[in-house]
Amino acid sequence: MRQRTLKTAISCTGVGLHSGAKVTMTLMPAEADTGIRFRRTDVKGQGAIVPALWSHVGDTRMNSCLVNEDGVQIGTVEHLMSALAGSGIDNCLIEINGAEVPVMDGSAAPFLFLIECAGTVELAAPRRAIRILKRVSVTDGDKTATFTPAAGFKVRFDIDFASQAIAQQSLALAVTKGSFKSEISRARTFGFEQEVAYLRANGLARGGSLDNAVVIDSTGTKVLNDDGLRYGDEFVRHKILDAVGDLYLAGAPIIGAFHGIRSGHALNNRLLKALFADQTAWAWTTIAPGSAAANGMNATEAALAIAV
Repeated sequence: MRQRTLKTAISCTGVGLHSGAKVTMTLMPAEADTGIRFRRTDVKGQGAIVPALWSHVGDTRMNSCLVNEDGVQIGTVEHLMSALAGSGIDNCLIEINGAEVPVMDGSAAPFLFLIECAGTVELAAPRRAIRILKRVSVTDGDKTATFTPAAGFKVRFDIDFASQAIAQQSLALAVTKGSFKSEISRARTFGFEQEVAYLRANGLARGGSLDNAVVIDSTGTKVLNDDGLRYGDEFVRHKILDAVGDLYLAGAPIIGAFHGIRSGHALNNRLLKALFADQTAWAWTTIAPGSAAANGMNATEAALAIAV
């Protein structure tokens, strides 16, 4: 298998979920081994470049925010990163004229649509991946994030909220281009009505609305969005969407299984830090056509999908 990038550039305009600022973003083709990189067009010089890597995550409050050595930030990258991962895009330069990726409808579907409209092209360089060699786990109270060896990329997530509208949900699936698009990409970010004032007072969720988030009412029993849910278990599906995006900050696709229990952006990043801190836990590998990893990544259906 070879690396892929976009066939042509494509743009979108929207508002930042947390900043509320209007921003324009352009996804552009990039050469092999470039990886995913952001370039702030409102910042001059080399300080405008922000690599989409786990080592550059600087803030994990309600999003994954990247920051470079010059302090230049790109916030809420997880939904876009998830779409790039789900599309198999290895190299992309993302030009943006603000400090936060536009939230669009709160899911990865608009970004997936942009990528499909732009088209993709295969490059000459072979595609590499990060193979998980042994179990790696991090814990924070009742929250856990774990990697274990597996063929392809598999994700399981378990959530448990006091809110009756969410309650306990669990989902496990093999993440492939087909399953990502049909099972995960349309799941929207979510929040609670009673938290809105607090979040906005702390500089968060200023661009949030019923147009880009699922909101649960103050009783915890009702979804306020007129159109309801896109999936019966949209909440856990969005947590998987976030995890796929957070983990793509590894810098390459992962061959292994991820299990998140009440995990979030902070713990997902801690897991990547723990993985790369142990040189015996992972290895670079080339994805050969016909291999178990290639077959897993190219499959068109989920291996398992269980909702509780």
